[in-house]
Amino acid sequence: MAERADQAERRARVGDDTASIIERTLDDAELEWESPEPGAYVVKLPGTRKLSTTLSLKVGNHSLSLNAFVIRHPDENHEAVHRWLLERNLRLYGVSYAIDSLGDIYLAGKLPLAAVTPAELDRLLGSVLSASDDSFNTLLELGFASAIRKEYEWRVSRGESTRNLDAFTHLTQPGR
Repeated sequence: MAERADQAERRARVGDDTASIIERTLDDAELEWESPEPGAYVVKLPGTRKLSTTLSLKVGNHSLSLNAFVIRHPDENHEAVHRWLLERNLRLYGVSYAIDSLGDIYLAGKLPLAAVTPAELDRLLGSVLSASDDSFNTLLELGFASAIRKEYEWRVSRGESTRNLDAFTHLTQPGR
């Protein structure tokens, strides 16, 4: 019985150590974050192509889980999108693209608690941000080209700004 109590105390201490590392690292990076419950964190990673990526961190008994929403399920060209994700997984550090039951695209990863350091966590945050933000326009092009064209036409017909569609000029204005 005493041995079990010692194990629980050791796990709590590791969890507390991990929590302090996470909180210090997020604060040092000046990221917007909240902790809805002990051991759970929701972090907003600011991007350039994608306005922001929401990352969830969950401290478990043995590992830190990471989960970030990238983009909803593609409207079209599913096979090309999935192939691109699988090929890209070969180059990612600490995370990989995953698809949920609805077909929405996420980044997911796990790290043993013993490996959670400020440097490693910072590297994983960078990996998530890079994989989400750098891939955003490519995923839109592959999975939503028709919707982009329709949105562009609708905006032009109403005299609306098309500025945020400038990255997709090759889709909206072929031959230009």
